[in-house]
Amino acid sequence: MKTKIHPEYHTDCQVTCACGNKFVTGSTLKELRVELCNQCHPFYTGKQKFVDTARRVEKFEEKMGKVSAVAASRKGKKVKKAVATAKKEAKKKEAKTAATEK
Repeated sequence: MKTKIHPEYHTDCQVTCACGNKFVTGSTLKELRVELCNQCHPFYTGKQKFVDTARRVEKFEEKMGKVSAVAASRKGKKVKKAVATAKKEAKKKEAKTAATEK
Protein backbone atom coordinates (compact mmCIF):
# COMPACT_ATOMS: atom_id res chain seq x y z
CA MET A 1 0.00 0.00 0.00
CA LYS A 2 1.36 3.42 -0.94
CA THR A 3 1.95 5.93 1.80
CA LYS A 4 0.68 9.52 1.83
CA ILE A 5 -1.95 9.03 -0.91
CA HIS A 6 -5.01 8.84 1.35
CA PRO A 7 -6.66 11.94 2.79
CA GLU A 8 -6.49 12.59 6.50
CA TYR A 9 -9.44 11.09 8.41
CA HIS A 10 -10.96 13.22 11.17
CA THR A 11 -12.90 11.38 13.86
CA ASP A 12 -14.34 14.62 15.21
CA CYS A 13 -16.04 16.04 12.11
CA GLN A 14 -18.73 18.57 13.13
CA VAL A 15 -21.90 18.20 11.01
CA THR A 16 -24.32 21.14 11.00
CA CYS A 17 -27.80 20.83 9.49
CA ALA A 18 -29.90 23.67 8.09
CA CYS A 19 -32.45 23.01 10.85
CA GLY A 20 -29.82 23.74 13.49
CA ASN A 21 -29.09 20.16 14.54
CA LYS A 22 -25.40 19.47 15.17
CA PHE A 23 -23.61 16.17 15.67
CA VAL A 24 -20.13 14.70 15.46
CA THR A 25 -19.06 11.96 13.07
CA GLY A 26 -15.98 10.80 11.20
CA SER A 27 -15.03 12.20 7.80
CA THR A 28 -12.14 13.38 5.68
CA LEU A 29 -13.45 16.93 6.17
CA LYS A 30 -13.28 18.82 9.47
CA GLU A 31 -16.71 20.40 9.06
CA LEU A 32 -19.82 19.52 7.01
CA ARG A 33 -22.95 21.56 6.34
CA VAL A 34 -25.99 19.58 5.23
CA GLU A 35 -29.53 20.53 4.24
CA LEU A 36 -31.33 17.57 5.82
CA CYS A 37 -30.59 15.35 8.78
CA ASN A 38 -32.43 12.63 10.70
CA GLN A 39 -34.17 15.30 12.83
CA CYS A 40 -35.77 17.13 9.90
CA HIS A 41 -35.92 14.63 7.00
CA PRO A 42 -39.52 13.69 6.08
CA PHE A 43 -38.69 9.98 6.00
CA TYR A 44 -37.67 10.01 9.66
CA THR A 45 -40.13 12.59 10.98
CA GLY A 46 -43.21 11.33 9.14
CA LYS A 47 -44.14 14.90 8.24
CA GLN A 48 -44.20 15.97 4.64
CA LYS A 49 -41.91 18.93 4.13
CA PHE A 50 -41.15 20.62 0.85
CA VAL A 51 -37.46 21.31 0.51
CA ASP A 52 -36.48 23.82 -2.15
CA THR A 53 -32.79 24.44 -1.72
CA ALA A 54 -32.10 26.02 -5.08
CA ARG A 55 -35.09 28.46 -5.02
CA ARG A 56 -36.50 26.64 -8.02
CA VAL A 57 -40.13 27.32 -7.16
CA GLU A 58 -39.56 31.04 -6.60
CA LYS A 59 -37.49 31.32 -9.77
CA PHE A 60 -40.26 29.60 -11.75
CA GLU A 61 -42.93 31.88 -10.26
CA GLU A 62 -40.83 34.96 -11.05
CA LYS A 63 -40.30 33.73 -14.60
CA MET A 64 -44.02 33.08 -15.08
CA GLY A 65 -44.80 36.50 -13.61
CA LYS A 66 -42.53 38.12 -16.18
CA VAL A 67 -44.11 36.08 -18.98
CA SER A 68 -47.61 37.09 -17.92
CA ALA A 69 -46.50 40.73 -17.58
CA VAL A 70 -45.10 40.66 -21.10
CA ALA A 71 -48.31 39.08 -22.37
CA ALA A 72 -50.34 41.73 -20.59
CA SER A 73 -48.14 44.49 -21.96
CA ARG A 74 -48.64 43.17 -25.47
CA LYS A 75 -52.37 43.44 -25.02
CA GLY A 76 -51.76 46.81 -23.44
CA LYS A 77 -49.77 47.95 -26.49
CA LYS A 78 -52.82 47.47 -28.69
CA VAL A 79 -54.90 49.49 -26.27
CA LYS A 80 -52.19 52.15 -26.04
CA LYS A 81 -52.02 52.37 -29.83
CA ALA A 82 -55.77 52.79 -30.04
CA VAL A 83 -55.69 55.55 -27.42
CA ALA A 84 -52.79 57.27 -29.18
CA THR A 85 -54.55 57.21 -32.55
CA ALA A 86 -57.73 58.51 -30.95
CA LYS A 87 -55.76 61.40 -29.42
CA LYS A 88 -54.13 62.17 -32.78
CA GLU A 89 -57.51 62.22 -34.49
CA ALA A 90 -58.88 64.50 -31.78
CA LYS A 91 -55.93 66.88 -32.24
CA LYS A 92 -56.48 66.90 -36.01
CA LYS A 93 -60.15 67.76 -35.52
CA GLU A 94 -59.23 70.54 -33.08
CA ALA A 95 -56.68 71.88 -35.56
CA LYS A 96 -59.24 71.84 -38.36
CA THR A 97 -61.85 73.61 -36.22
CA ALA A 98 -59.24 76.15 -35.08
CA ALA A 99 -58.19 76.75 -38.69
CA THR A 100 -61.80 77.22 -39.86
CA GLU A 101 -62.55 79.64 -37.02
CA LYS A 102 -59.70 81.95 -38.05
